[in-house]
Amino acid sequence: MTLSKRSFLRLVSLLLASVAFSAQADITIEVTGTGARQLPVAIAGLTGEVVLKQSISDVIRADLASTGRFRLVEAGSVPVAETPAKPELGNWKTRGADALATGSVTPNADGSVQVRLRLFDTLSQKQLAGFELRAQAADTRRAAHQLADQIYEALTGERGVFSTRIAYVLKQGKRYQLQIADADGHNAQTVVDSNEPILSPAWSQDGRKLAYVSFERKKPIVYTQDLYAGTRRAVAAFKGSNSAPAFSPDGRTLAVTLTLDGISQIYAVDTGGGAPRRLSRSFSIDTEASYSPDGSQIAFTSDRGGSPQIYLMPASGGEAQRLTFEGSYNVSPTFSPDGRSMTFIRRENGRFVVATMDLATRQTLTLTNGGADESPSYAPNGKLILYASQAGGRGVLATVSADGQFSQRLSASGDTREPAWGPYATPLAVSRLP
Repeated sequence: MTLSKRSFLRLVSLLLASVAFSAQADITIEVTGTGARQLPVAIAGLTGEVVLKQSISDVIRADLASTGRFRLVEAGSVPVAETPAKPELGNWKTRGADALATGSVTPNADGSVQVRLRLFDTLSQKQLAGFELRAQAADTRRAAHQLADQIYEALTGERGVFSTRIAYVLKQGKRYQLQIADADGHNAQTVVDSNEPILSPAWSQDGRKLAYVSFERKKPIVYTQDLYAGTRRAVAAFKGSNSAPAFSPDGRTLAVTLTLDGISQIYAVDTGGGAPRRLSRSFSIDTEASYSPDGSQIAFTSDRGGSPQIYLMPASGGEAQRLTFEGSYNVSPTFSPDGRSMTFIRRENGRFVVATMDLATRQTLTLTNGGADESPSYAPNGKLILYASQAGGRGVLATVSADGQFSQRLSASGDTREPAWGPYATPLAVSRLP
């Protein structure tokens, strides 16, 4: 498939009926691979959590298990008291757990709950960390994800992403829904639904806005939507096609692909509106812009060399340099959060797979063996990549670790595609326990 055909299929793949959020069925997770070494950890039930609609300890266990980096040790059905005193850590070591988490939930008079959690190292017989936070009843799942992030970071040294969100397009029948959900696929909400295709959701760096392409006016138009205020704006509704939006890191500009001059080229438009500024200048298709984290450069796809390849140019426009040379098809670049690498889609032996490139050495690494992978994006910690693939004749979402060691598939009741991993969200206030 050539770039032009692929782009065309994406563009022709959007009647807006609602901008209000509505709860949807959750995505289920199937871990399809694991890390080479899994850390055995026990997450005991939290005392007092039976009053909650959602068990916090269950969410934490599911989060940790979904990474493929932990092996959950059976903790039994009886909660373990949360105290600074070490809870018979030798016994937990004998049961095979290198780490143990205990906790408690205490109702407050205003309906909120106080959640405390302590993490112990059974080998050194020491407390690794202790946390306390206050959550409203509606936020207990969010609190659980945040505590899972804390455990993950304490045990791996890396920041967790369980409390982040993802965006994707779900097609059920003839309806297209732009949805956002927790990173584990739960708590799905519809931002926009339509009888016409919706494409290319992109997050602002503050996680407040989504940009996307809608065909509701029978042509592709780029909108931005404030997820908190529920308002939206047509930012790029120019003559011809308007597609492939990407926010600049400061959120003031969108890079978009327009056909104002007869062929797809990359332009910059202010998110508040105004005239577009042309950035790329070629006689070929230039599309799929991605800003570097510092906002100084834009990676994009172009077939100016005779086949779709990835190029790099200053964010203000100018001369572009080619980044990919292996193979005849490399598209959909996205920078890693630290700007040191990028993920993209390449064609290998007739299959479209997820790959990465170290931007310093230009070495590439193929991460998947799927046949129709597309739309890769990094988790905000740079350790996981979310992408769309095909299974059973329909689109599914999947993640793969940035080293390719483990993966998981997220399935919804419909055709799911066009995913984008959101940035870190504003956390609940957490205090440290002695």
